[in-house]
Amino acid sequence: MVCGAGGFIGGHLVKSLIAGGTGMVRAVDIKPIEDWQQVTPGAENLVLDLQIRENCNRAAEGMQGVFQLAADMGGMGFIENNKAACMLSVLTGTHMLLAARDAGVERLFYSSSACVYNVDKQRSPEVAALKESDAYPAMPEDGYGWEKLFSERMCRHFNEDFGLETRVARYHNVYGPCGTWLGGREKAPAAICRKVLEAKIFGTGEIEIWGDGNQTRSFMYIDDCIVGTQAIFESNLHAPINLGSSELVTINQLVDMVEEIAGVRLKRHYKLDAPRGVNGRNSDNSMIRRSLGWEPSISLRDGLAKCYEWIESQIMAPVRK
Repeated sequence: MVCGAGGFIGGHLVKSLIAGGTGMVRAVDIKPIEDWQQVTPGAENLVLDLQIRENCNRAAEGMQGVFQLAADMGGMGFIENNKAACMLSVLTGTHMLLAARDAGVERLFYSSSACVYNVDKQRSPEVAALKESDAYPAMPEDGYGWEKLFSERMCRHFNEDFGLETRVARYHNVYGPCGTWLGGREKAPAAICRKVLEAKIFGTGEIEIWGDGNQTRSFMYIDDCIVGTQAIFESNLHAPINLGSSELVTINQLVDMVEEIAGVRLKRHYKLDAPRGVNGRNSDNSMIRRSLGWEPSISLRDGLAKCYEWIESQIMAPVRK
């Protein structure tokens, strides 16, 4: 079962599981099916609010494995202004752990986040790549990060106390086609692609950037995320592990890449009072290389080209009709 199957990562995961020959995939999301990012033929699609315990019981019945990706979340603009909503995702995580335990589920994967990392280690754009141990002493991103860190501990203790096999991946900024690209929940790569496209289409010659553009991040393309998610699920790893690219760029460099893809140069306006998150964040991939002999490898430039092309198709679709 994939919880949050109507979302960006969940939709790609369902598609990959079915393409890979998984015999039965149950896809669950709170949104009406017509609002899902992707609907894959062959999946059993259920519309359920997994914050409610009884719905988790229904969803988990008969399942051997669970991917718990369901959460109320978005990019920095959303999580900085909706801390309580983000923390309420603890209901979904907790109720799904209980339901999985009671239904005899063999293994549960939980999608955590790099937002669990201590913010004091992320104050400089020249950040040292974050190791898994850097989550403690605990001082995560307020709201969203605290919920993720708490739910990681829940997974650990359900394994220790009840024998439920749990796996935890800390996602670092996933992007790609079929993701949110407007409306306030989009993340930086999709937002920049959309803004550059709008400037090009409407001829404004300008772009607004949140912050001063010097903050640094790494961004993982969705295909790497799906490969890593399934590999971690199937592994013997019980401790949380980073799943992210180690290719560090500034937001200004991200804009440079998208401008180059679009064939434009834009005048930049920096919105210094906008949500911007920590000053620097990157993924230390030593543990995943050591444990799985693999790490995300799709370059940001290559992934952005695919993301840009898809968002362009979404913007132009009404025009073509």
